[in-house]
Amino acid sequence: MRLDQKKTILSISSHVIRGGVGNRAAVFALESRGHAVWSVPTVILPWHPGHGRSTRIPVETAAFASALEDLKGSKWRGEVRAAMTGYFADAGQVRAAADLIRAFKAADPDFLYLCDPVIGDAGGLYVAEAVAAAIRDELLPLADLATPNRFELGWLAGAPVDDNAGIAAAARLTGIARVVSTSAHAMMKGAIANLLVEGDRQVLAEHQALDAAPNGLGDLFSALLLSHVVEGRSAEEALRLSSSSVFEVAARSIRAGSDELLLQAEAASLSTPMASVAIRHLVSPVSLRRRNVAITPLDNEPAP
Repeated sequence: MRLDQKKTILSISSHVIRGGVGNRAAVFALESRGHAVWSVPTVILPWHPGHGRSTRIPVETAAFASALEDLKGSKWRGEVRAAMTGYFADAGQVRAAADLIRAFKAADPDFLYLCDPVIGDAGGLYVAEAVAAAIRDELLPLADLATPNRFELGWLAGAPVDDNAGIAAAARLTGIARVVSTSAHAMMKGAIANLLVEGDRQVLAEHQALDAAPNGLGDLFSALLLSHVVEGRSAEEALRLSSSSVFEVAARSIRAGSDELLLQAEAASLSTPMASVAIRHLVSPVSLRRRNVAITPLDNEPAP
């Protein structure tokens, strides 16, 4: 696959009237990088609820499922070569999305699906448990890539994620070939990290932590990651470029005093990011055992 090859991507997530979260972030990123996008909202909000009272307009489940059935039977269905999903308003939407993705994958063995399981954070689940369980049981088994945060990964895998070795073990329990856990354990002081787990490989991308970062970073990261993989880049290169772009956009948005990601103003960062990201290749306990090498967890090293 050529690195300049662009494909149509289906994106299913929330939609805000103001701001750069959910599908607003994902669709802008994908289209900025040259991809056509089929965008499906699961819920409509005036703005991110973190800004204050925000009226929810959920897309009714039967209508949502009917619309996805239309997409499944569309004469243009063959245009779509990849998909990503994010926030869902109820479990019925999850099942309808899973049915559509199964149909796409059955028709195209090269179809790529990224699951961003937007279910919670360190404070716990912020969706109904039925929604989280449906994502775990219906969507995760279909995923070629997944981008859970640390809490989400631990919940979905039913495993501890207290260090990066735990994150890697939990990622392997999902059965997904490529998992990137955002909010992984950074090894540098004052940093945050994303950890790619791909088979026995563990690649950590770290950059400076930012105070009061706008919402939508996970949505933006997932869209960029999928874009780079669809274009033929390795998962490691996709991790590096996506982490760099997200850090750059967030830092510039904060510097400008914005309470939202300035996606339009910083669109160049989505294509040619300049921010430096530290890449570390962590030693996998699995590969060490296969070589009969003594294990010294990197997570225990002092931060530089």
